Amino acid sequence: MSEPSTDLRESVRRRYAAAAVKITEGGTTCCEPRTAGIGSACYAADDREALPAEAVAASLGCGNPTAVTGLNEGERVLDLGSGGGIDVLLSARRVGPTGKVYGLDMTEEMLALALANAARAGAAGVEFLKGVIEAVPLPANTIDVVISNCVINLSTDKPAVFAEAYRVLRPGGRIGFSDVVADDTLTPGLRAERGDHAACIAGALSFTEYRHGLEAAGFTDIEITPTHPITDGLHATTIRAVKPTDVPHAR
Repeated sequence: MSEPSTDLRESVRRRYAAAAVKITEGGTTCCEPRTAGIGSACYAADDREALPAEAVAASLGCGNPTAVTGLNEGERVLDLGSGGGIDVLLSARRVGPTGKVYGLDMTEEMLALALANAARAGAAGVEFLKGVIEAVPLPANTIDVVISNCVINLSTDKPAVFAEAYRVLRPGGRIGFSDVVADDTLTPGLRAERGDHAACIAGALSFTEYRHGLEAAGFTDIEITPTHPITDGLHATTIRAVKPTDVPHAR
């Protein structure tokens, strides 16, 4: 019998709280990577060198969503599961002083680390929010780009995550996710055999499930592209999609 969703969320929170505390106490010494293909090596050297060492150490993603979303000056960006803030800080550099970047995370220890990293970087136009990615504390139709880095697989209610990303985006807005995605041949049981939920394995969607979830939320122009292997049958993947321009404004 599987754990209740509340227990899974708590196991995720404890894991990343511990990672944040370790970085805070040890400076640039982070926890061991959750699994192969995850961590700061997913970023170009220029990106890593431009940020505080603590922000780089806190990188626990499987890609660099800021590199695939084509962020523009003045855009408003939301990072779902922002952790230590690396993608928020990189996004802030791209959208410039006229833009705005929100980081949303449920873990107080990660939020404290992200705030410290933003101060070290002298970042302007960033704001960190406490909350869960299934219930984003922002109004509808206010965001140009929603990003996320290896976090959606951790959710126990992925349809709610996709629906919330769609809700907060303005018509014509877009998503750029990095996430772990499973081959269609892997059943949920086979995914769980390869790794636990908090390690970004057991909760991964398959390629078909991911596409269907985004389509059900209303997204179009969906692109799901594997980038590198994580473990047998699971891949780090970039996901792009668009909220159509001809939709009624949500409330």
